[in-house]
Amino acid sequence: MPTPSSAPFPAVPAPAPRRRIYLMRHGSVTYFDETGRPVLPESVPLNELGRAQASSAGRMFATEGIVFDRVIVSGLPRTVETATRVLAETGQRVAIDVWPELEEIRGGRLSGIANADLKDAFTGAFEGVVAEDKRFLGGESVGELMDRVHPAVARLRQDRSWTTCLLVLHGGVNCAILSLALTGQRMFLGALSQMAGCINALDVGEQERDWVLRFMNFAPPSPLQDQVRTTTMEQLYEQYRKSR
Repeated sequence: MPTPSSAPFPAVPAPAPRRRIYLMRHGSVTYFDETGRPVLPESVPLNELGRAQASSAGRMFATEGIVFDRVIVSGLPRTVETATRVLAETGQRVAIDVWPELEEIRGGRLSGIANADLKDAFTGAFEGVVAEDKRFLGGESVGELMDRVHPAVARLRQDRSWTTCLLVLHGGVNCAILSLALTGQRMFLGALSQMAGCINALDVGEQERDWVLRFMNFAPPSPLQDQVRTTTMEQLYEQYRKSR
């Protein structure tokens, strides 16, 4: 039998601890009125359910004793209001930074979309592995979304001033970030459902591909989501059809 070597293993430096990103989607909003007419997405506030979702998420963070040293929103009112309600529940006074490059994927004019193309315009960017040239509601493409989201994520990771960061963003933007974390490459996985007010937890290390997804799409008011069988965009498509 070979004798064990007496030489010690070479010293290996301990890996740097990963930092935590809590990635939220803003709470529920009402994008269409009762007749199916759209509300301006740049100014729409949280509805009653959305306010309850944001506060519920905040209470969850408070119960777990989570302390944020960085809070970033897209600047659209629904993200600002969600983050404000989360912080109010935790009792933390943290400056809310606005990064406009993290605004939701931008749609075009709904009136210019033919009836035959309407469903795909609403849901096509959130089905399977999505091609970069796929456009959302006739507006911005998935590739254009990634062009602005990926550099923002890289900039956040290069900032060494934080250890626990809260991002309050949007369903499409969250898909872009989660897709990058899961694949380590430029890819958009459209079927990564994001409930309004949900929380995702991501740990990031020093290396570009050092991502760990701890959990995804956790919605504190109804964590099992038992009554939900449709996506947000499917629901919005049905709401908008009333106006056609």
